Amino acid sequence: MEPLNLPAFEYKVKQVNGKPHIFDIIRRKFVQLTPEEWVRQHFIHLLINQYGYPKSLFAIETGMKYNKLAKRTDIMILSQEGTPFLLVECKAPFVKIGEATLAQIGRYNFTLRPTYLATTNGFSHYCFQAVDGQIHYMDDFPTYRNLNSE
Repeated sequence: MEPLNLPAFEYKVKQVNGKPHIFDIIRRKFVQLTPEEWVRQHFIHLLINQYGYPKSLFAIETGMKYNKLAKRTDIMILSQEGTPFLLVECKAPFVKIGEATLAQIGRYNFTLRPTYLATTNGFSHYCFQAVDGQIHYMDDFPTYRNLNSE
């Protein structure tokens, strides 16, 4: 896999049925290593190592319903009360983050109502704060300290 615009981290990869799998420290198992998973694993480690989130607050590929359609969130950080705090949509490095991706996280916002929304393809990263139905662009991602001060 190619280097991303995210900090490197130590990872474990093994072959399962001839396909590479990477160890996910949140789900505590090896998962198939796709380009999107490569981005997700980098972002998980970024949130833990640089933004201070404990592993216990992560929910990975959590199911949800939107207009009777089953959807999955890539990364969700929960508050101490178990409500969505930060929702991250990961894309493969070759997928441009454009209107379709922003519309997707907008739909997730409508359903889950997290305080913060983010999207990344491993090279470009965007974060937004949802306040009273308005979405505001942020220069950086919220830290665990932000979660505790909300």
